[in-house]
Amino acid sequence: MDRTHSCPGYRASAVAAAIRKAGRPDLGMIVSDRPAAVAGVFTTNQVKAAPVLLDMERIPSGICRAVVANSGNANCCTGPAGMRDARTMTRLVADDLGLDDNQVLVASTGVIGEPMPMERVQAAVRPLVRALHPEGFADFARAIMTTDTEPKAVTRSAPAGGGRFTLTAVAKGAGMICPNMATMLCFVCSDIEATAAMLAPMLRQAVDGSFNRITVDGDMSTNDTVLLLANGASGLSVEDGNVREVFQRTLDEVLLALARSLVRDGEGANKVVEVVVRGAGDTVSARRIADTVANSPLVKTAFFGEDANWGRILAAAGRAGVAFSPERVDVFFDDVQMVKAGAGCGAGAEQEATDVIRQPEFTVVLDLNAGRSAASVLTCDFSLDYVRINADYRS
Repeated sequence: MDRTHSCPGYRASAVAAAIRKAGRPDLGMIVSDRPAAVAGVFTTNQVKAAPVLLDMERIPSGICRAVVANSGNANCCTGPAGMRDARTMTRLVADDLGLDDNQVLVASTGVIGEPMPMERVQAAVRPLVRALHPEGFADFARAIMTTDTEPKAVTRSAPAGGGRFTLTAVAKGAGMICPNMATMLCFVCSDIEATAAMLAPMLRQAVDGSFNRITVDGDMSTNDTVLLLANGASGLSVEDGNVREVFQRTLDEVLLALARSLVRDGEGANKVVEVVVRGAGDTVSARRIADTVANSPLVKTAFFGEDANWGRILAAAGRAGVAFSPERVDVFFDDVQMVKAGAGCGAGAEQEATDVIRQPEFTVVLDLNAGRSAASVLTCDFSLDYVRINADYRS
């Protein structure tokens, strides 16, 4: 990964704290050199990790100066001790940086149900602070990886309002990825000027168009967190309508790029597939069918086997709880029509579709021919490696 990821007014770092395994970076930090407005989106899972609960408690203040994040331990289902540990992590960082504890947020990812090794965290905080660097985002991205095979970071700079702003975003996620919030950890740093109230709807729009339309395995994490910080270092404000429009578009693009990288790096994944449902009576129905097809183990294993098994796709659509007429449905693999009016198009079409499905990325389209609404979801295949990775995740 390019080590030049940076954003004016921010520093980042990472160290190996042996939180779960020795010898790999597993504790990271991002610091804004000035108070930054902050907005957050969190998991909707009823089982929420201690860091999520603490961040949800602090986010309403609207100000953040630092984020500390670890991999290897989710600090979830750890009771009152877990909340104390999450608070202690932020206090240790705040004390070393000379900040208000309430302006430090925390995120964790890893194994559920195990106590956080706080003595190791405490020993690592001073080296973590000393390692802070404007180009430390690449190190931070590695520190938050779990089953990810590669770090994920995107930087965009765009002109607006007579100046230029920058966005640098870092994410992790490869498993427990299912739309219904954010489905991983993501930290977005920007030098735009904005209030927390301005950032919140912008972040929600960007998340809805990206992380809320991806799935790897249909499982939602207990630790999902997306944070958007804005420290105003660029001098450009989203109160300017032109700046706001360009910033929103750039934020949407950055999060969508990260969302695709999460699916591409899905545990054991070989293929990225966009499932598009169009011709539906309403968007909710289109999305429900798209979700059902995208999460179907039979559909996903067919993708892995490079088997253009359109019957599985129709069967999944049929159990989505949405009324439609099967005899009106068309199915396409990219631009190859496999099904017309509910019936297969023959061996020739199947061979062409097989050529499509052999590609690393392709699109499956279901046209219900019943309306004008559409929805899409990004998914991946299910491989043997997915089972291997998750069968022995804790060991």
